Amino acid sequence: MGERRGAAVRAAVVLLGAGACYCLWRLAAARWRRGQRAAAGAAPGPPAENSPPVAAHTMDADALQKLIHLLQATDDPLIQEQALITLSNSAAFSVNQDIICNLDGLSVIGGMLSDCVPKVKEKALNALNNLSMNIKNQEEIQVYITQVCRNIESAPQNSDLQLAGLRLLTNMSVTSDYHHKMINSIPCFLHLLSEGTERTQIQVLKVLVNLSANPAMTRHLLRAQVPSILLLFDTCINRDILLRALAFAANLKKNMNNEDVTMIQDQYSEDSIFFTLCSDSPQFAWKLASLLHHPDREVKEQVVRILTQ
Repeated sequence: MGERRGAAVRAAVVLLGAGACYCLWRLAAARWRRGQRAAAGAAPGPPAENSPPVAAHTMDADALQKLIHLLQATDDPLIQEQALITLSNSAAFSVNQDIICNLDGLSVIGGMLSDCVPKVKEKALNALNNLSMNIKNQEEIQVYITQVCRNIESAPQNSDLQLAGLRLLTNMSVTSDYHHKMINSIPCFLHLLSEGTERTQIQVLKVLVNLSANPAMTRHLLRAQVPSILLLFDTCINRDILLRALAFAANLKKNMNNEDVTMIQDQYSEDSIFFTLCSDSPQFAWKLASLLHHPDREVKEQVVRILTQ
């Protein structure tokens, strides 16, 4: 009898938690929409990478604490999803990023990355992505980079889970502080660059451009093999892909000039990025010559940047 009562109480708590979570999510969503409508009347500046919406109203610390406790207390994936969605929405407000961190919410959300349910992992990555807009939070989130890379590698190709992981790595790679944690995943990134959809390619290139801006990553990237990378430099390719591919190549060429990598060419295979893009490859030179006639001014500027390195 006592066990049945205990089970009933636990079920009621979970149900009440789910209802509260849903209400909190509705509240956050409504506030976000109001903020978007208010911002529509102003002239927007250039958007930051994955920048969250901004609104004057935020959830209070008590509500966030209850939400984090709910996430810890339940193993129901549907409730976990809703709790993570709410935390993700609330983390779009900068003041809540500090509150969630102080409530140990980062470790609770990060713990969800090892969940076996893909949707739960995806929502956890989305929440961490918004929380990573806070530089202080990045110091705690960086411990999950290896797990994020594993999730990207094991996720179905071009899935929302894979893209959520790449978006988080994009934010975490804006500075060079954590690039070393992504070295082992470079082959995975380049595989996705070759085999992914345009949406995946764009997101992977955002990460690769960030990594290529760091001279310490140059040799790791030059050693990588991606035979099909020249396909990204065609005049008919998606402009967003082309511009980022050119920026990636330009960064590598610039860093090569600052480091004597030509004296140790034997460490690079013939289908490495070094021989494909950075060793006076005739195929790449022909691609660049064709792109000099591209109608887009930014494309031509990037080509000139590569040719004059």
